Amino acid sequence: EMGFNVFRFSICWSRIYPTGDELIPNEEGLQFYDDVINELKKYNIEPLITICHDEMPMELALKYEGWSNRHVIDCYVRYCKSLFERYGDRCKYWLTFNEINAVRGFGPCGTRDSDGKTRYQAVHHMFIASAKATILGHQMMPGSMFGAMYAMSELYPATCKPEDMFHQLQQRRENWYFIDTMARGYYHPYAKDVWSHHGFDEIEILDGDKEILKEGQLDYVSFSYYRSNTTQAGDPWFNVGGSTNPYLPQTPWGWPIDPLGLRYCMNEIYDRIQKPIFIVENGMGAIDEIDENNYVEDDYRIEYLQQHLNAMKDAMSIDGVDCLGYTMWGPIDLVSLSTGEMKKRYGFIYVDMDDKGHGTLNRYRKKSFYWFKKVIASQGEDLSND
Repeated sequence: EMGFNVFRFSICWSRIYPTGDELIPNEEGLQFYDDVINELKKYNIEPLITICHDEMPMELALKYEGWSNRHVIDCYVRYCKSLFERYGDRCKYWLTFNEINAVRGFGPCGTRDSDGKTRYQAVHHMFIASAKATILGHQMMPGSMFGAMYAMSELYPATCKPEDMFHQLQQRRENWYFIDTMARGYYHPYAKDVWSHHGFDEIEILDGDKEILKEGQLDYVSFSYYRSNTTQAGDPWFNVGGSTNPYLPQTPWGWPIDPLGLRYCMNEIYDRIQKPIFIVENGMGAIDEIDENNYVEDDYRIEYLQQHLNAMKDAMSIDGVDCLGYTMWGPIDLVSLSTGEMKKRYGFIYVDMDDKGHGTLNRYRKKSFYWFKKVIASQGEDLSND
């Protein structure tokens, strides 16, 4: 009804290979996503598929300790091959991993040992798996495009003090490490500095790995953007929240609202990589009050999206950034990952459920539903409040 022309969704690995070690995929799982994709095609909606969204079959985690074991690379590639065979005639855009850089804070799927070297060795295996999937996808589906998704918050130095500036540079490399390796196809020399900050000197790179990374580099870079952060000398090395920014308003959960930061971030990535980008998550968590007519006047959400979409348009039309598309997080209210709350709502569609799980689960269109429907119909040209 809104007129969406792209829908990003994730395929659950264990639906296709329940343990991950099978040689034959699960037909019921494949059929489930056939139905999803066919329904999308019926409405001329392009699938944007995330192959691995922070999960894997439990057996691979328990038996092999997840991505710390190279065996999982082969399991992942076999899984990808099944997807490409089944859906490749209808699906062009693929993401090999969701927010792959988040593993620096939480650890790769299935990896129980949390020391830095184990974590970054597992990340290397994910890099190789992504590159192999990209190579295979290009062979099996000519014209297909492969990206990976990164969690990106713009990061500013708290002051122009040189120590703050250099600390920001080092912190930013924690993100560039992932993007550079996967989109350029090689480890940048600063990788050794990143490793040293995590307590080790090198990772195991087997013969042939460098060639695989080079051949399997990404076609585009996708990322989530919700906010910006600041950092200063002395901040923890992995400081998710960052320092406060006195120049920006905040959401009810204290997240800075920084649309210009989105434009800045788009330029940073495109200047560095010079490949198309895709904004696959952007949105505002807010407390929505539904009235007696089951309607939500969420003008704050419209304003947030209006400002960010205008910033995206400026990055494209003025700065020359090549942007493939935009998907907002998320169209329907859901439990927030960051807080575990239902009251932190993101959607255009209100879902009647509270933090305790009580409610009818009925869905109601918010004011932003009708506004964004107009935006889609105009291909982003009409961002007015009329």
